[in-house]
Amino acid sequence: MPMGQNGQLIRTFSVFPQGKLEERKPFTVLFDEVAMNYILSAAQSSGGIVERRYTFLKRLCQVLCALGFQICSLLGSDIEVQVPVNLDKYMEALFAFTSHPSQFLKSSTQITWGNLFRHEILSKNPVVGQMAIKYLRAARINLVKTGFPSKNDCPGCEFSRVDFDSDEDFNCSFNSFRAQQGEAVRLACKIVPFEAFQIAREWVQYQILLLSVETKTEKGLCSALSLSAVQWDAMTFFTESVFGQLFKILEKEKIPIDEGIELLQMVVNYETRDPLILSCVLTIISTLFPFVTHQPHFLPQVLFKIFPSITFELVEECKGPRTRAVKNVRRHACSSILRICRDYSDFMLPCFDMMYEHAKGLFSNELLLTQMEKCALMEALILVSNQFKDYNKQKAFLKELIAPVTAQWLSEEMRSVLWDPATFLAYVGADQVISDLDTEDQMGINRSQISFCVNTILGVVKRARWPANPEEAKAGSFVVSTTSDGAPIYRNPCAEPLQALLPNLFALIRTQNSLFLPENINRLSKTFSRVYDIMDVEKNFALGIPQPVLDAYDSSAYRNIVERMQGFFSSLYDNCYQVLGNAGPCMQQDFYATEDLAEQIVGSAFIHLDSVPDHRLRDLSVFQLVMSCPYDYHDSLLCPLLGPLFAHLLQRLNFRWQIINQRTSLCTQEEDEAYEENHVTQEVVEEQLLRLVTREVMDLLSKFPLFFFSFFFLIIFFLGDQEMVSVDSSQGIQMNTPSDELSELGKCLLQSEDIYMTLLAICFNSLSWEDTINCQRSASVLCWTLLKQVLGCNLLPEAVTWLYTSVLKGLQMHGQHEGCNAALTQLALLIYESLRPRYAELRFIMNQIPDIHVEALEQFDQKTIQSTVSKAGEKKKKEQFKRLIAGTVGKPLGQQFKKEVHIRNLPSLFKKPKPTKDMLENTDTACLITLFSSDCDSC
Repeated sequence: MPMGQNGQLIRTFSVFPQGKLEERKPFTVLFDEVAMNYILSAAQSSGGIVERRYTFLKRLCQVLCALGFQICSLLGSDIEVQVPVNLDKYMEALFAFTSHPSQFLKSSTQITWGNLFRHEILSKNPVVGQMAIKYLRAARINLVKTGFPSKNDCPGCEFSRVDFDSDEDFNCSFNSFRAQQGEAVRLACKIVPFEAFQIAREWVQYQILLLSVETKTEKGLCSALSLSAVQWDAMTFFTESVFGQLFKILEKEKIPIDEGIELLQMVVNYETRDPLILSCVLTIISTLFPFVTHQPHFLPQVLFKIFPSITFELVEECKGPRTRAVKNVRRHACSSILRICRDYSDFMLPCFDMMYEHAKGLFSNELLLTQMEKCALMEALILVSNQFKDYNKQKAFLKELIAPVTAQWLSEEMRSVLWDPATFLAYVGADQVISDLDTEDQMGINRSQISFCVNTILGVVKRARWPANPEEAKAGSFVVSTTSDGAPIYRNPCAEPLQALLPNLFALIRTQNSLFLPENINRLSKTFSRVYDIMDVEKNFALGIPQPVLDAYDSSAYRNIVERMQGFFSSLYDNCYQVLGNAGPCMQQDFYATEDLAEQIVGSAFIHLDSVPDHRLRDLSVFQLVMSCPYDYHDSLLCPLLGPLFAHLLQRLNFRWQIINQRTSLCTQEEDEAYEENHVTQEVVEEQLLRLVTREVMDLLSKFPLFFFSFFFLIIFFLGDQEMVSVDSSQGIQMNTPSDELSELGKCLLQSEDIYMTLLAICFNSLSWEDTINCQRSASVLCWTLLKQVLGCNLLPEAVTWLYTSVLKGLQMHGQHEGCNAALTQLALLIYESLRPRYAELRFIMNQIPDIHVEALEQFDQKTIQSTVSKAGEKKKKEQFKRLIAGTVGKPLGQQFKKEVHIRNLPSLFKKPKPTKDMLENTDTACLITLFSSDCDSC
């Protein structure tokens, strides 16, 4: 069959995963012996980069993947389908694409492999087991990042130049491919765990023993894209995927302890001064650490391997800034210690004294560690100290550990800095004019001291805890009393030392919010006038710009003074709110019982929020504070906190979204052409940030325990006229029925009329914002859940009008989207059915809908008032209502500005009349041949 016909056939089969299961069964004919032989032969045939041939292979790969989807769907279903006899040939054909040089073809098969290895029936098939081993061995090659379009170091480069526009495009695709392959590797490990162990073990051993002479930098070190570095990186990822899965699925008795310890010993003994390789070594040590728990005597060797990497330096760097690769090694070592102490704190307890003495030696030399590295080691020590299980001992240790920070934080100098914005700016050097941005930073030490204090406090509130076992906690004096229902009330050993530090923390938060006021912005020098702007990393994240593929690990990680100042303000603001959010779950009663706590938080964390930019607003973290709040403090703390916060978010997000909407409608063509590129980019960043802020608020509130089930999807905040949604003041906010949908916190908040009004206004205004996802969530869940709490009250007619109109506005904005249309239509129907018998205003609104059928409306209205519709007619009623309000549905964006063209009095084109020849009139020609003659083509 010609190639063109092959392509047409393949295009037909490549779309067959649709339809019901019984309709898909006939496609399993492709597993026939003859068909599968042809497919296997085509898949395994070699060839260069010929366009038609390569396109054919892509189509064939689609067919194979679709076949895999079909067989996974059919096997185990109600459809009687057996495991194909030619499953081995199918998998060989699929594997041919997995091992193809083309990165595109490799990537296309990964999801199919995952489905096959995950399938309950197929995963137990011996053919799949054998192929899993083959797949794992192929992964050792596929995980190596090679094939960049700009290079010629492997056969895949030629294919990449066809499929990818740039190295960045290839890198983005490869990262996605590696994540999918990692999942497939983990699934394959479940099928052949011991074989996977041996394959990973062999690769680690081979990589350590390999004497490579690949491309290095001028300093004799690997670059990020040199062959040694990418091989080590691939091997590390593979090892993590394999061993991380093995420790989960194998019983303790079946784990090959001796071989694992031997491998770990080999890694620990491996010496290298290359920072890229050393980072991989540290990752492998962390991955293999569970073997140490079976042979504790090996623990000191592991620690002595990791600790020197915390202070890793290259000799030639002693007098210059560290490279990114070196800083990554040090961070990696700190992270490894933290991870081990977090996951195996009880196992690390015997080594606590050794670790503490070693850490104190490092702390005594200011030049050895950065402030962040100090904080990481302190957090590791705190995690291990949680295993003391003795309140007084742990409290004494924590006091000793943070004593230097306490002294500095409570000093008169620091107090004067933290409580006054002008003094704060002068202390950090933001009011100084710097002519040379690369000059020595004189005020850097001051910023470092503030950051270190805040990071230390954050580390303590995140890590210090009481024993998880109630009996151990009680024996260790961690339990102070019990609640009314008998639940223990714990005390944290860090509570007393931290309580003394809270006033200055609140002052710092208040000062940071005050920095955005105009008078304080004017205090910034010209050099630092833009240090409050969003950082490039956050901007790229908002715009969805991937990190560039730069071989910059050998370059200096140095930042100029403006970049360091900007990073200082950004991280400090975030960390302060992180401390506030973690203080509740950490200190429990000791924190919530603080005198005037609500006033202190509102007066610091929520002050001057109107001036705080959107990218800072994302740092507001009160979820943990709310979740951990005991019931006794709901009225005294949470209502005074959440009321102002909800009100601010309502006003702020509404104002921001109005600006975005008006920007589209007011911009003329001339203004668009006059925009500079950076102006347009700034507007895009602002809009994306607003979406992120809105959705993070939604995610935050979706976790609030207001509603037991409905806040799983929850809420976005937008503005509305609160007077229009107010209820009769004589009635107040009354729950019409005791609802089991409301939690204790939900009942508490909704008893406050102001908070209820804010939430109600927020939900219904969110329906008409240009955010489809948020609209659908609010319409599906929150709007009706809130509204039905007051259906039995005497709502003002204006309020009912506003509520219903808001839903119809949502349909006008989002009705062209199927999901939103369904949710909004259902919400509108619920409101109309519930409130129409009492409020004739709803009928008046319906009359104003464009192109509404008056007689149909009258019939529907009468049925609604009389409530005569049976359950059997519910579907018909919904369809009828949907047709009634169809006139509110707006046009898609692409059709909104279409200019209609109408040409009047246009003469009609001449059309040749159709022949009226009747073939049966003439018996001489009334034959079958005449019916198909060319003369009858137009009949």
